[in-house]
Amino acid sequence: MSADTATAAVAASDPARVRRAATVPRRRRRIDGVSVTLTVWGVAVFAFLFLPIIVMFVYSFNTGRLLASWQGFGFTAYTSALANPVIVGSVITSLTAAVGAALVSTVLGTLGGIALARSRASSLSVVLATGILAITLFTPEIVDAVSMLPWFVSLGTDAGIGVFNNGLVRLVVAHAVLSVAVVTFIIRARMAGLDASLEEAAADLYATPWRRFTQITLPVASPAIWAGALMSFTLSLDNTIVSSFVQVPGSTPWPVYIFASLRVGLRPEIAAVSTVMFLLTLFALAVVAYVLRRGDQSAEDIAKTLAAG
Repeated sequence: MSADTATAAVAASDPARVRRAATVPRRRRRIDGVSVTLTVWGVAVFAFLFLPIIVMFVYSFNTGRLLASWQGFGFTAYTSALANPVIVGSVITSLTAAVGAALVSTVLGTLGGIALARSRASSLSVVLATGILAITLFTPEIVDAVSMLPWFVSLGTDAGIGVFNNGLVRLVVAHAVLSVAVVTFIIRARMAGLDASLEEAAADLYATPWRRFTQITLPVASPAIWAGALMSFTLSLDNTIVSSFVQVPGSTPWPVYIFASLRVGLRPEIAAVSTVMFLLTLFALAVVAYVLRRGDQSAEDIAKTLAAG
């Protein structure tokens, strides 16, 4: 039997099969068109997100006096920023406050997240604690700033607690207050899936509560702890409104310095230091991803952890 005869026989015996085969190329073309459209849309979204950062990176090599006035390519902005004690001091203040806020909020958030995960979700204390933490997340920062300033003044001046007159302490406490809720919810999401039988088995083997906490609970929660610390660090670096209210002369953080520079015009040194801090944030993110990868987590699990569950 020839090929044409065989094809005719199949068409006669199963005409629906022939119609399905005829529609495959058209359907494939339609799917290819959708894929191209989604690809173009994805590229446009990423361009919208990252083009401003690329522009900042390019203008950090501007040798002109003003940021928006391109004069030529060079490293003058970087050398000028390093030679400016005010800029160096503000960057050091921001980094110190971010590290301090990350430590405080990570410790408090880890304990709070584990406590909420181990409690009954319907209990009154859990509902109240979750509601209070949620309020700190959704309250506008200007409200937080207005409330924290008289609080620090009352503690430092009226109550005579001199440590709260220190600008760096104020920044650490204020930033930690805003970050504790984020870290707590990240830890809670991670610990919600912990199998209670692991700690029960350790207790049956006469492990003390401290050993169960350090050898079972903390290793399981470590990916979320790293993610929460990174989130707290970046939130502190980015905070401008609260920082501008609670800072005192001599402890001006970098975002407040940039905000004050807007009155006289941005200089290329601003873009240079901002580029360095952006690269520092990427480095911190890479370190956390490396640690999570060492913990045998997949790329999908790492993305979920960094996205708070």
